[in-house]
Amino acid sequence: MKSLKVVFLGTPEFAKTALEAIHQSHHEVVAVVTVADKASGRGQKINQSPVKVFAAENNIPVFQPEKLRNPEFLEELKKLDADVFVVVAFRMMPKVLFEMPKMGTFNLHASLLPDYRGAAPINYAVINGEKKTGATTFFINEKIDEGNILLQEEIPVLEDENAGHLHDRLMEMGSKLVVKTLDGLAENSIIEKPQPEVQHPKNAYKIFKEDTRIDWTKTSKEVHQFILGMSPYPAAFTTLKIGEEEKGLKIYNGKFEVSEHGKLVGSLEISKNDFKIYTKDGMYFPLELQLEGKKRMNIKDFLNGFRNFDEIKMA
Repeated sequence: MKSLKVVFLGTPEFAKTALEAIHQSHHEVVAVVTVADKASGRGQKINQSPVKVFAAENNIPVFQPEKLRNPEFLEELKKLDADVFVVVAFRMMPKVLFEMPKMGTFNLHASLLPDYRGAAPINYAVINGEKKTGATTFFINEKIDEGNILLQEEIPVLEDENAGHLHDRLMEMGSKLVVKTLDGLAENSIIEKPQPEVQHPKNAYKIFKEDTRIDWTKTSKEVHQFILGMSPYPAAFTTLKIGEEEKGLKIYNGKFEVSEHGKLVGSLEISKNDFKIYTKDGMYFPLELQLEGKKRMNIKDFLNGFRNFDEIKMA
């Protein structure tokens, strides 16, 4: 089978797993393009992307351009004469870059396109209670996540599965799909096809802080799926009032019950053995949570941290 020369573009762990799979295949990764190193945390420690770390360990040349249109960077990339560019969890690319390789540039996206185009497909698949999702490889064009589909595979979303767990399963599946796509392109055995026209495809917009607040007026099931879809990152939150102080409370997991209650929606009942919040059609019981300024803990340890439950209210 023909071996392809590949330039890989990506940044996080999700991308690193795909890079590793290509590196272990018979295809050749001639270079990696990733985000610039950046200082973070209290000590302003310099952090390298998982993709850069893997490339450095395996002697693969690394490019970290601030601007993707930088003429020197583009010239260096052109010299590599790659057959194809592979993109996994990277940023918007200019046409001059994605049109450079002779076979084109393809992307791995963690959804069954055309549904869930955008930055957070895994989160929204869980939030919306989907029974299945998957991964798609497609040629990049000037529109976001709208290019012709190469290959697509689906997997079931498990009962009570959170976004983190689904992410890890899709990461493994997606890395194999990338290699399968490279093999198909090398053998000229893939027939690319336009994405189906869907009147209202489901969207997976980027999630901002304000999008992570829990809406207790929704049904118990919707609240539960929202919490799972935001867990472990960026994490769904609500606000407690403890005495005179308001504190954010992240909830990572819980269970729910559907029952008529006649209580104020969004109110809570808390004691040393119980913590429940009333929803539109029942109640939600947080099981794993993190109060602002504290570490993540289970419900038992959380409740043990309080003496006076009367002063705790929903803000």
